[in-house]
Amino acid sequence: MATIAIFGGTGYAGSAIREEALKRGHSVIAVSRSAPPADSAQVGPHVPGGPDVQFQQGDIHDDGLVEALADEADVIVVAIPGREINGRRLRDAVSSLTTAAAKTGTRLGFVGGAGSLRVSEGGPRVVDGPDFPEAHKNEALGQADVLAALRETSDDVDWFYLSPAAGFGSYNPGQPTGAYRVGGDVLVTDANGTSFISGADFALAFVDEIEQARHRRERFTVAY
Repeated sequence: MATIAIFGGTGYAGSAIREEALKRGHSVIAVSRSAPPADSAQVGPHVPGGPDVQFQQGDIHDDGLVEALADEADVIVVAIPGREINGRRLRDAVSSLTTAAAKTGTRLGFVGGAGSLRVSEGGPRVVDGPDFPEAHKNEALGQADVLAALRETSDDVDWFYLSPAAGFGSYNPGQPTGAYRVGGDVLVTDANGTSFISGADFALAFVDEIEQARHRRERFTVAY
């Protein structure tokens, strides 16, 4: 079993990944900028002698924390927004994350965005379409910058970047089905043109990748 550190471990995607990892017997360190939940000892399916979860407060821009987690964890999951928060963007943390990961051999897994996916093979990005909501562009472009930075890293950095379907988020959590389809750089849609995946099934795909490592140094996407 692996030790998995999750930046954004109490957010929507991070919580789903945390719970899926715990169900499979992995140990989890859930890191959030805010204080851990008061009932954190009761959060998740932790039982004595079983899967373990530890909550702690911290910031991804704290280089010391990143180095400490890289020493302790087998995988660092990044499940935080790409847009600017308190004057810093997620892109600004990529250098320290990749440097620490290369030093320790820790794998990096990023919860990406759908906006940087192509609408078709060789076509424009989703974020560049005329109907893409203006309010979401900063987030989409911020996540695209993270992906671009990862693609420029040296071969000794082991990372993956999982873009969800377009209709993924806390506003539309959906129901677990235990199934998903995998794509590459093109948005995956169903027969009706809908692109969606529930939080639980996105987490299923994410932890599958942690365990099976089928997409080393790659971006991929999942949807129904």
